[in-house]
Order: sequence, then structure tokens, then C-alpha cells
Amino acid sequence: MTTAKESVAVPAPEVDEPASAAGATETAVLAGGCFWGVQGVFQHVKGVTQAESGYAGGDAQSANYETVSTGTTGHAESVRITYDPHQVTFGELLRIYFSVVQDPTELNRQGPDTGTQYRSAIFAQNDTQKRVAESYIAQLTKAAVFPGPIVTTVSPKGAFYPAEEHHQDFLNSNPTYPYIEINDMPKVHGLKDLFPDLYRDQPVLVLANGR
Repeated sequence: MTTAKESVAVPAPEVDEPASAAGATETAVLAGGCFWGVQGVFQHVKGVTQAESGYAGGDAQSANYETVSTGTTGHAESVRITYDPHQVTFGELLRIYFSVVQDPTELNRQGPDTGTQYRSAIFAQNDTQKRVAESYIAQLTKAAVFPGPIVTTVSPKGAFYPAEEHHQDFLNSNPTYPYIEINDMPKVHGLKDLFPDLYRDQPVLVLANGR
């Protein structure tokens, strides 16, 4: 069995998004391996009001688990994160992403999972997110935070397709499932240990919100 990625807090981003109007929410779409763990981590982040597993990077016809799993669709298993920028910024989400969620030096894989569908990717929803993400990757690269080059891509906004219902909230519903226990629960613990001010014990769930 492979062991989970070790969580290590990386420096905070030097460039972040500006403050938004009170009450406004924003969306981020991030891919970093199996969406079970990515979703599970961000569901425990304060200021996140929704974290939904799905597919990004391909077309509607191929946006289903069986087809995406072939690695030929252009899709990445992704999570669409809706958040309140007054509680957590896009830069802070990226700091968690690089510290806890995934290893940005692994090309087209994460841990035991291989294929382009498990790639490390940021789907920038606007020009500001693109600027913040590219600046942050350059910052972490210059600081040699990781032992190898960062392979995370920054792609423009595209369609996001929600995953099948049985993939939603999977970590929360199956905390002792061997894959989750080995690969993903350590990430949730890493979030709590490294970012206690951004951690909340009660996750925000997709299925509890009417799906």
C-alpha cells in the first residue's frame, strides 16, 4: 500500500485576490488526484459553502466516471468550491491545495492513482485567479519549496460537470474505507494541524444541500 502525502505548510501567497463586496461568493475549480480527498478536505475549510466533486477539462458527452477513468477524455477529476472571500481567499485555498491536498510535482498522477484524469490543475475562473495562481506557482518555484518542479497547470475557465451522486461526500460517508483511511484522512488531519484557524470540524455536504 502507498502512504499518504505528507502535509507541509508552504508559504502564504504574496499575491492574492482583492476584497469582494460583502455577501458575494466566488467559485474555484481545482484538480489534484481522486476527487474524494480533494472534496473531503475543502468541505472542512471555513468560508467554503459548497465543495462538489465533478469533471473539468473535457466535454459533456464524456463527463461520467467510467469514461473519464479511461484517461482519454481531457477531463480531470475536479472539485468546484464555492466560498466566501471575506472568510477565506482564493490564495488561502491555494495554500491549502499545495500544502495538504496534493503533491504538485507528480505528473498525471497522485499517490496510487495514475492517468491524466488525476493531474494537478487549477481551472482559473477569471483573470484574477489566473494571475494569483501563476504568481503563486512562480513564488513556490523560486523558493524551491518542493524537491522537484511544480507540474500544476493553470487552465482557463471551462464547463464543470458534477459527478455522480455516489461520489459526492464520499470521504464523509466512508471515513474507514481503506483508500480513504490511507490516502485522504491524513489530509483532513493535516488541514486541522497546519491551518487550525481555517479548519472546521463539521463539513459542508453536497447531499445535505438538496442534491
